[in-house]
Amino acid sequence: MSPRIPLITGVVIFAGVLIWLVIKSSSSTAPPLSTGDINIPNSNSTTSVSPAPIIGRPQVEITTSKGKFIIEMRPDVAPKTVANFLAKFNSGYCVNLTFHRVENWVVQGCDPSGNGTGGKDSLPTENSKETFTTGAVGVARKAYPADISNDSQFFIVKTDSTFLDGQYTYFGKVISGMEIVAKTAIGDKILSTNVLTK
Repeated sequence: MSPRIPLITGVVIFAGVLIWLVIKSSSSTAPPLSTGDINIPNSNSTTSVSPAPIIGRPQVEITTSKGKFIIEMRPDVAPKTVANFLAKFNSGYCVNLTFHRVENWVVQGCDPSGNGTGGKDSLPTENSKETFTTGAVGVARKAYPADISNDSQFFIVKTDSTFLDGQYTYFGKVISGMEIVAKTAIGDKILSTNVLTK
């Protein structure tokens, strides 16, 4: 027969165990929080941060094997896409990648695989009322699912291509150097990407 523990002693032991459990659970490491839909480059933060909205129309100068052209981006119609490509252009992601697709109406590049199969299908397709006239810049995607686009491959239309309207993300337009885009050939490299305005 075991000796009986007085009631007060039992209560004290129970309270001590409860306090120990509370302290132990509060000291455990919580998993890091997600940064949401848009990846914030070079961020070591474990808290959820919403990037500030992009004001105005940022411009990026792209230097290729054939020369330079400037794209004016449209965060007002495709904010997630513009944030994604601004980060890539800032980091030099496209440098030394090629234009792997060149047809009479379009050039397409910045594929890390170099053949149209690379990049991640992770961007939401941001449809708008903008029209794909000559110089319009869009984002490649697979036929299905149509609501997801590639995170690195962009294209520029060399002729009016309004059949793309409402089907692909429009995120900017070439405002200088369309003659360079027009003479781009398969295999021409992107030599540098310089964001001119924020």
